[in-house]
Amino acid sequence: FGIGHFTNDWQETVRRDDVDLVCITTPPSLHREMTMAAIENGKHVLCEKPMAMNADEAREMTDAAKKSGVLALIDHELRFQPGRRKAHEMVREGAIGQIRHAKYHFQAPHRGDPKVEWNWWSDESQGGGALGAIVSHIIDSFQWLMGTGVSSVFCQLQTHIKERSDSAGVVRQVTTDDECLLILRFAPNELVADATGIVSVSMTEYPTYKNRVELYGTDGAIAVEHKGEVLVAEAGDTEWKAVEVPLGDAIPGVPDTGFSRGFMAFAPEIITAIRTGASEIEHAATFQDGYEIQRVLDAAKESDRSGQLVVLD
Repeated sequence: FGIGHFTNDWQETVRRDDVDLVCITTPPSLHREMTMAAIENGKHVLCEKPMAMNADEAREMTDAAKKSGVLALIDHELRFQPGRRKAHEMVREGAIGQIRHAKYHFQAPHRGDPKVEWNWWSDESQGGGALGAIVSHIIDSFQWLMGTGVSSVFCQLQTHIKERSDSAGVVRQVTTDDECLLILRFAPNELVADATGIVSVSMTEYPTYKNRVELYGTDGAIAVEHKGEVLVAEAGDTEWKAVEVPLGDAIPGVPDTGFSRGFMAFAPEIITAIRTGASEIEHAATFQDGYEIQRVLDAAKESDRSGQLVVLD
C-alpha cells in the first residue's frame, strides 16, 4: 500500500508532527481515549462508529473537538453514496411529500456461521455487536435523510450464537447482539409528518446480503438498495420504478458494497477540507451527529433491558 511508516504504538502516531489526520478504526471501547489524545495533539479525527461506548463519552469527545477547532468527523460514509445523495435531494424537492414512515432492512450472513471466531465483535465490554456497528449507520441515515431526530425507541436485541471459539480454540461466551429490531418515532418538521420507523438488522440470516432504506410519504416513496440503486413510486403506483443514478466507484480489493462506494466519494472531501483548512464538510457526519446517534443507541439498550418504550428528551 506504499505506507511509509508503521508502528504498534498509537500514542506515537498522534504525537507525530507529520500526521494531519488520525483515523480511529479500533473497537469502540478505545475511541474516547484515542480521540481525546488526537485532539489534544491538534490532529483532525475521523472516528469509526459507534462513536463511543455511551452518550457521556460522546459528549466529552464532542465538547473537546468544538473547543479545539479541529475537523472531527464520524465515518458515516453512506451519506456520500450517490444513490443516498439523490434520495436526500429528492426528499428536499418534495418528491414524496411529507414523510410518514421509514423502513430499513439490513442482513448479512457472515456471523451466522458458528465457526466464525470470537473477537471484539462478540464482547460487550469492547463495544461489539450489531446495534453499535450497524444500527448506528441506520439511525444516521434516517436522521440525515429526514432532517430530524428520533423521539422514541422500542428495541429488542437477540443473540442467536451464544458461544464462539477464540483464536486459541478456547470457547468463550458471546455477550453482544447479532440481531436488532427497533420501532421508532421521529420528531416532526417541514419534511416529516407524524412519522414512524421500523429497523430490522440480522448478522446471521441467509442467503443474501441486504442493505435497503425506504421512505414513504404523502405523495410517494423512495428506496435505495445497497449499492446505491434508487427506486421511486408515486402515490397510487403498484410497482417501483428505477431512477438512473451513477453508482460511483468501489474500493479496489474489498467487497463491493454501498459502504466502499460511499467512502470512495467521502475520502477526497476529507483531503480537500484538510488542505483548505475547512472546519466542516457538507453532508459529512460531525461529532455532534455522533453524539445524537449515541443517545438513540443508549435509549435502545435501555428499552431492551426494561422491555419498555423509551422517550428521548
